[in-house]
Amino acid sequence: MARRALELDPRAASAAALAAIAHRENVVHGFAVDPQFDRNEAARLVRLALSLDENDETALRAAGLNAGYLDGDYETAIDLVDRAVASNPNEAITWRSRGWIYKMAGQHEEAILSFERGIRLSPLDPGRHNNLAGIGVALIELRRFDEAVAVSKKSLRQNSSDGVAYRGLAATLAHLGRDAEAREAAARVLEVDPTFTISGWIARGGQANSHLLIEGLRKAGLPE
Repeated sequence: MARRALELDPRAASAAALAAIAHRENVVHGFAVDPQFDRNEAARLVRLALSLDENDETALRAAGLNAGYLDGDYETAIDLVDRAVASNPNEAITWRSRGWIYKMAGQHEEAILSFERGIRLSPLDPGRHNNLAGIGVALIELRRFDEAVAVSKKSLRQNSSDGVAYRGLAATLAHLGRDAEAREAAARVLEVDPTFTISGWIARGGQANSHLLIEGLRKAGLPE
C-alpha cells in the first residue's frame, strides 16, 4: 500500500518512510524471506524519504529505527528520533519508537519515560501493549524483576500474542527462580514464533544492551 501511495505521489515522504518501516519490521520480527533485500530496501527508502522532506516526523522515526536496529548506530538513532519528537511531540507512536531506540542504546530509564509518554498521549492506542512490553524488557536490565513480571503480564492481557512480552516474561521469571512459570512462558514464545532461536533473534538487531534479557532467555530454556 505504501508503494502504491508512492506511485500516486512520488514525492510523498511519509509513504516512502512507511515502506521503509515495513521492510525493517520484516527483518526485526523474522518475517523476511530475504533479510538482506529488506535491509537494503529499508535503507533506500529512508534515504528517499529524507531527501523529500528532512523534517518529516515519520521519515526521521524510520531513519532512527534503521540506524538502531539495522546499523547498531545508537548515537545517530537517538539524534534522529529526538528530531522526530521535536517535529511532532504529540505523536504517540514516535514516543514508542523513542523508547525502543533508547532501550537499544542501554538508556533504560529514559526508554521507560518515553514508553510512558506514549501511553499518556494515546491511552487507548491499539499498540499500547508494545509500550508495556518495552517497559518490561527495560525493567529487566534495571533488575526490577517483579515490576517487569507485572507489566509484561499487563501487556499480554491486551495482546496475547505479543512475542516481546512473552520473551520478557520468560526471562524475568527465570531470573526470579520461578522455573516452571519461566518454562511455560518460554513455550508460549515458541507458539508465537515457532522458529525462534536466541542467536537468530540477536542477529535481527538491536540487542547489544539486552544482557540480562538474553541471560534470562537462556535460563528459561529457549533454544540457542
